[in-house]
Amino acid sequence: MALISNSSNSLYNFVVKDGNGVKGLVDSGLSQVPKLYIQPLNERINKVDSKPCDMPPIDLSKLNGPEHEKVVDEIVRAAETLGFFQVVNHCVPLELLESLKDSAHTFFNLPPKEKVVYRKSVSPSLKMRYETSFAPETENVLEWKDYINMVYSNDDDALQYWPSQCKEVALEYLKLSSKIVREMLEILIGKLGVEVDESKIEDIFGLKMVNMNYYPACPNPELTVGVGRHSDMGTLTVLLQDGIGGLYVKTEEDNAHGNGEWLQILPIHGALVINVGDALQILSNGKYKSSEHRVMTPSTQSRVSVPLFTLPIPTLRIGPFPELVKKDGFAFYRELLWQDYMDHFFGNPHEGKKNLDFAKISFS
Repeated sequence: MALISNSSNSLYNFVVKDGNGVKGLVDSGLSQVPKLYIQPLNERINKVDSKPCDMPPIDLSKLNGPEHEKVVDEIVRAAETLGFFQVVNHCVPLELLESLKDSAHTFFNLPPKEKVVYRKSVSPSLKMRYETSFAPETENVLEWKDYINMVYSNDDDALQYWPSQCKEVALEYLKLSSKIVREMLEILIGKLGVEVDESKIEDIFGLKMVNMNYYPACPNPELTVGVGRHSDMGTLTVLLQDGIGGLYVKTEEDNAHGNGEWLQILPIHGALVINVGDALQILSNGKYKSSEHRVMTPSTQSRVSVPLFTLPIPTLRIGPFPELVKKDGFAFYRELLWQDYMDHFFGNPHEGKKNLDFAKISFS
């Protein structure tokens, strides 16, 4: 760190404002984690305090056979309980998944001058931005992660504005994974006993974005987090993990101890992780769970992951489906403009599922 001052302001400027990211920090010869990245004790991830998730992956190919209802029940049960599940035999070729991981490494290993042109303040399009941490302007402690965010509007914009190192594979991943999302939504909404027309389903997951996340190897991973505790804000997320792993999901709090248990979602070759977001929890009046999750920092190898986030379109007003409110007798969440929820989510640092409080109806 000879070229970087140890002061928090200088470090922040180097990593955030100058766009060097955590990758630039590590490449500078970092031998220990700076104070700006050291998490409070209660936010650090201890493997001893967790256990592997033992839920087997769901074989989507069986949806087209005699075990259709069994697979549907597995999907619904997972969405109602943990809010996370892995799927295999999906429509995304394994070769594409490998190309996605390779292209992510290729992009983040570019010289800083080739990445900083995509920083939010200078990017030629709001549909592509290169960032670090989650909300560094509001965070007291930064997350050990760099990422690119690619928002989809149409193929032409994606091919024009997304980075050349990954645009074709990211676009193909988005299209194929969106088919999985639609299938999952039709199953999950159908099991709620709710009638939703085609255009409404499209609006519920009509905003799509692909992230490529990069977690550099860290000299003191036990002091940091790659991503802090949060739930995804959208409808459903499709996530590609690499073989290193580090994703932890919290089960719901139990009555006996008051605290949920942390489970590690171990990587399965060729599998994709599906998880429920806040929007689907709101729409289902709490039946489906957007679980709190976080990511551990890698120690010896840099890690990548590639989520597809699907969200309601910003102009959509969402609230619990009326049929569910009638059946349940009350609504847990108020109706709101989705743009307002997104503004709230991105305006605050990660803090578990606290963002859902923005939509909750108080019964006190």
